Amino acid sequence: MENQLLTAAGNMLSYSYQEMLINIVLATILGFFIAIAYRYTHKGLSYSQSFTQTILFVSVIVAIVMMVIGSSLAKAFALVGALSIIRFRTVVKDTRDTAFVFGALAVGMASGTSNYFLALTGAIFIILIALSLYKFNFGALYKSEFILRFTFGQNYDSSAYLELINEHSKRSNMLHIEPSGDGESLRLTYDITLKEDTTAEKLTKAMGKVEGTSEVVLIASKSDVDY
Repeated sequence: MENQLLTAAGNMLSYSYQEMLINIVLATILGFFIAIAYRYTHKGLSYSQSFTQTILFVSVIVAIVMMVIGSSLAKAFALVGALSIIRFRTVVKDTRDTAFVFGALAVGMASGTSNYFLALTGAIFIILIALSLYKFNFGALYKSEFILRFTFGQNYDSSAYLELINEHSKRSNMLHIEPSGDGESLRLTYDITLKEDTTAEKLTKAMGKVEGTSEVVLIASKSDVDY
């Protein structure tokens, strides 16, 4: 009876202490680099520091969970039942964030099961893909760099501000035009991409000097507005 208990305990502890430490350290390092890649390649206004930290935590925790489960099917079912009481109510704002969570899960599972080559190779490919997509802006049809809003009097010549916009931007597109209540002016909105030799400050100053323009606002929308 005693021998059977020792054998069962040995089967449950399928990892040596050294292997456990290596698995956790590897999951931590790879999870850290995935989190860094997420932070570097993130676009838009929905960045969250807690989500970046969650990527690292997920990688490490999943590695530990995989070592706890080992080859025991009973443990796996018990763990599913235990974790089913946890409810995550945080809404993922960007579907791309989900990919990084799954990446951290995969790396943690590979590290926790001592598949070091798979964990390292998988993490490298995840990071390289993220950097490549960020570098080449893959999937975007059209990018707006700035949103220009201003009020223009209807009694003035519109060619003045149009020539100025064309002079400072390599691409411009009218998004919205709205007449004022008194019919004396127009509220215009353009999305523009500035030329390499100009700046947002130059454009706003020049627009402010155009006769008939007022309330000039330039909103940085780079990486936030897709068409």
